[in-house]
Amino acid sequence: MNLNRKIFCYSLLSLIAFTGCKEEVVVQQGKTTYKLLTLEKQSIELTSNYSASIRGKQDINIFPQVSGYLTEVAINEGQDVKQGDVLFVIEQTPYKAALQGAKANVAISKANVATAQLNYNNAVVLKKKKIVSQSDLTAKLNALNSAKAQLDLMKAQEDASQANLDFTVIKSPSDGVIGKLPYRKGSLVSPSLPESLTVVSDNSEMFVYFSMTENQILDLMDQYGSLDSIVANMPNVILQLNNGSTYQETGEIESISGIIENNTGAISMRAVFPNSAKRLLSGGSGNLQIPETRSNAIVIPKTATFEMQDKICVYKVVDGKTKSTMIDISKNSSDTDYIVESGIEVGDVIISEGVGLVRENTVINQ
Repeated sequence: MNLNRKIFCYSLLSLIAFTGCKEEVVVQQGKTTYKLLTLEKQSIELTSNYSASIRGKQDINIFPQVSGYLTEVAINEGQDVKQGDVLFVIEQTPYKAALQGAKANVAISKANVATAQLNYNNAVVLKKKKIVSQSDLTAKLNALNSAKAQLDLMKAQEDASQANLDFTVIKSPSDGVIGKLPYRKGSLVSPSLPESLTVVSDNSEMFVYFSMTENQILDLMDQYGSLDSIVANMPNVILQLNNGSTYQETGEIESISGIIENNTGAISMRAVFPNSAKRLLSGGSGNLQIPETRSNAIVIPKTATFEMQDKICVYKVVDGKTKSTMIDISKNSSDTDYIVESGIEVGDVIISEGVGLVRENTVINQ
C-alpha cells in the first residue's frame, strides 16, 4: 500500500484567506480510494456580502419657488458646481414690476404716516388749549396708528416682492454635480412641477445603504454589546461595484437605523466612502463587503459531509474504522466549505471525499 502525501489549502469561494494548511492523505484499500484529512486550526478571513445602493451625501432636488418662463439655463448635465453658482433664471420682468409697485406703495404709506403724525401733533397742542376735544385727539391718534400699520403692510409686501424677484435666480445650495435637465430655456415652470428642475448631488463623500436581518444584528450585538458599539468597532468595509471591480478606497459604517422595517424584517445601515476621484455615482448599486477575521477555525470541504436526519455529518476515523459524527457549522460557511463550530476537533481524521461510498465501521488502514 502506497501513501501519497500532499499539502493543500481550502478556500471559501475566494473569500477566505488561510494562514496555514491541512494535510490530506490518500489511502487505497482494494479498489476503493479514500482521502483522509487531519484537522488543524487556522486563521481565516471571511467576507460577508450585502446588496447596496449608492447615494450622494446630499441629493438636493431643485424646484422653482416662483412661476414663469425659463430665460436661462446656466448649467449642463454632469457639470460640477459650487454653492451659490447660478443654475437657472426665470423671467424677471413681472417680478421687477411688482417690486417697483411695492416700493411705490411704501413711499405713499410713509407720506401718509408723516401726515397723520403731523395731524396728531397739532391735535395734542390744540387739546392743551382746549380747542379740540379728547375724542378728536383720539381720532388723530387712531389715524396715525392706522397709517403706521399700513406702512408695515406695504414694507412686508415689498419684502415679499423682493424675495420673489430673488427667487427668479435659482442658485446651487451646495457644492455638487448636476443631474439631468428635463426643462430647457423657454419652459414654463412653477413650484408645482411634477419633476424637479435638476438634482444637485454632493458627491465629495458617498453614502452606501445596505440592510441586515434582525438575526444578523442580534449576533453583532452579542459580539459588540450595542448598536453604538457595532458602529464604533466594525472594521472598514469594501465596496464592489456593479461591474465586478473593487472600489479603491475603503469605507466606514456610519449609522444603523435601529428600527426593523415591517415589510422586510431588515435593518437599514449606512456606510460612507470618500469620493475624491468621483468614481462613485449617485444612484448606482453594488455589493458591500464586510471582512471578518476568524482565529483558530476548523474548515472542511463540503465533499467531506453528508446529511442524516437534516443534520450535517462527517465520517471520522476512530481506531481504524469510520464513525458518523454530527457537526455544527458556522452561518458564514461558503458554497464549497464549512466552518465547523463543534462536533470534531483538531487532530481528528475524517474522510474528505467519497463519503457516499463509505459506511459505518468501514475499516481504514492508515
